[in-house]
Amino acid sequence: MHTGQIIQLLAGFYDVLTEDHKIVRTRARGNFRNQKTSPLVGDMIDFKESENDTGYITKIHTRENELVRPPLANIDQAVIVTAATQPSFSANLLDRQLVALAEKHIEAILYFSKTDLLSPTEFQDLQKIAGYYQKIGYQVIFPISSQPDADLIELKESFKNQLTIFMGQTGAGKSTLLNRIDSKLNIATGEVSQALNRGKHTTRKVSLIPIEDGLVADTPGFSTYAVFEMADTQLKEYFIDFKKLSQNCRFRECLHLNEPGCAVKVAVEDGSVLSSRYANYEQFIELIRNQKPEYKRKGYQKKDRRKKK
Repeated sequence: MHTGQIIQLLAGFYDVLTEDHKIVRTRARGNFRNQKTSPLVGDMIDFKESENDTGYITKIHTRENELVRPPLANIDQAVIVTAATQPSFSANLLDRQLVALAEKHIEAILYFSKTDLLSPTEFQDLQKIAGYYQKIGYQVIFPISSQPDADLIELKESFKNQLTIFMGQTGAGKSTLLNRIDSKLNIATGEVSQALNRGKHTTRKVSLIPIEDGLVADTPGFSTYAVFEMADTQLKEYFIDFKKLSQNCRFRECLHLNEPGCAVKVAVEDGSVLSSRYANYEQFIELIRNQKPEYKRKGYQKKDRRKKK
């Protein structure tokens, strides 16, 4: 019996990186289908080797977390590649991504791309916004043209012993950034459509690439997060700046909406919390409350089990 981590799924085969740094091609046994589960890239698994050099997965270890799109498991951290322009910077999308990662217990690294395309005034304005996210506890990488390789050095240092995904809106430059990190990757890139202000999807398969003593996945671009997988009362836990301030709210269960003595609303009013953060929080609360139950979102219709006369 051997143990390893799945680093690629291709045509029904799972490539597994073993503890002694060998790659073994495996297949999943049929019993996983009976258990209504299947291995994911990132899974830690046990497997047996066979005579034809193809192993068989016998066990999937308990997952720390998993994503549906892209299908990945056991992610340690995510680099959110956030475009400064082309497409335009979106604080709303960034906050959606941060909430989604926090709900999955994935650490976030914010990387601002295309900062060299900004005017001096735009650069300063966005740098202030980036500085706020850094102040509240996120690792932020904001490239400066006078220090052309500093961003890569900082990113590479974060990869060690971590499974890292790259995510962000389409056209933000994820593949371009990964190619800068390791030119051997040669990941296809797509130009941004001027008509739609969106990039063309260029990443097709999900795989993990060994870089700087860690594993890195290039994932399809996300343009939106339409569904929040938490109750409205839980959302505040995923805004780390609100969570710290809430200790000073008058009521322990304060939702930071209409309650008196709310420390978060005071901080918004005095400018110590970004107004965009609070506006996004209010919008997300409303979206959660208006979301259809899961069975309705999937088009499921409850069967009428009454006998027809």
